[in-house]
Amino acid sequence: MRNIFIICLLFATSLAFSQRGKTGDKTFENRFPPDVLSEVSNSSLLLINEVDHDIIVLIRDQNKKYLRHVYIRNNDQYVFKDLPITRLYIQFKSKEFFYEDRERTNINYGERHTFNFFFDASKVGNYYQITEEEFFKP
Repeated sequence: MRNIFIICLLFATSLAFSQRGKTGDKTFENRFPPDVLSEVSNSSLLLINEVDHDIIVLIRDQNKKYLRHVYIRNNDQYVFKDLPITRLYIQFKSKEFFYEDRERTNINYGERHTFNFFFDASKVGNYYQITEEEFFKP
């Protein structure tokens, strides 16, 4: 009886921890086209998640076409490397809502940029809420 209880406890704890992704996961890989890379640009974007929950970040080019997306755990960071030379739109999923940054990031040859998520997006006017359809548009 005791062995069955221990096995059930181990099984339950493994299920609880397996639901959360890892930083760098492509959570919605099946809903987007392949990632866009530009090995000649030598540019990057460091994303730092300082909020109290995990987020999913998506970047789009100046025509709002999909480039890449990534899952980032809270208090973690991720670097998009080999970005194309363009103006970036940054969208993200925070808890159950979807947002887009009001500012655009210009990516030029060899540049390294940093983008910090340091607060709850629903409380500050730097972002505006978008629909789930807008977020998942290819």
